Amino acid sequence: MKVGVVTFPGSLDDVDARRAVSIGGNEAVPLWHGDDDLRGVDAVVLPGGFSYGDYLRCGAISRFAPVMTSVIEAAGKGMPVLGICNGFQILCESHLLPGALIRNDHRKFVCRDQRLRIERVDTPWTSAYAAGAEVTIVLKNGEGGFVADEATLDLLEGEGRVVARYLDGNPNGSLRDIAGISNERGNVVGLMPHPEHAVEDLTGPGTDGLGFFTSLAEHAFA
Repeated sequence: MKVGVVTFPGSLDDVDARRAVSIGGNEAVPLWHGDDDLRGVDAVVLPGGFSYGDYLRCGAISRFAPVMTSVIEAAGKGMPVLGICNGFQILCESHLLPGALIRNDHRKFVCRDQRLRIERVDTPWTSAYAAGAEVTIVLKNGEGGFVADEATLDLLEGEGRVVARYLDGNPNGSLRDIAGISNERGNVVGLMPHPEHAVEDLTGPGTDGLGFFTSLAEHAFA
């Protein structure tokens, strides 16, 4: 599959995301924030970083980038979209996902290997995992606390839209230990930890994040 990876001003992990896409067996296509042409891609990754300097709120300016008009439209038609860290924040600001990401409850930036439980495996981004799989991937954020009102949280839980949950302690105050969620259809996934940093033994805590990228190939031929 052709997977577009968007670069915003301030993106840090776009190169890593493109490499992970390639290692996962897909073709990585660079996309620019100021261009509304998705270049015929089959899926999109919004990478981590500090897009537009995180001014106003994390992801608040990126939501209005020309490329996001096309991403929002394509997501509405079923295109797989993965938002990682800052990309998750952008998805929430774009209302492709509910809730918001706020400053960590301990008011400190966290950077560590983080254990997760994968809970939703019927998405284009998680089908390579078994339900309940426990994985370790990198977490690095200062504003990673997922919040939503109780009705929204209950809806996410009731519809099985919690994609991943933190294990071994909550690193940022996310309600109900939520590390990632999806939209109802499952094609849009937001994840605070960074699977692109866990696709090679040499450069990360292992390869537990690779499934987020190999899942696309399974989805394409399902």
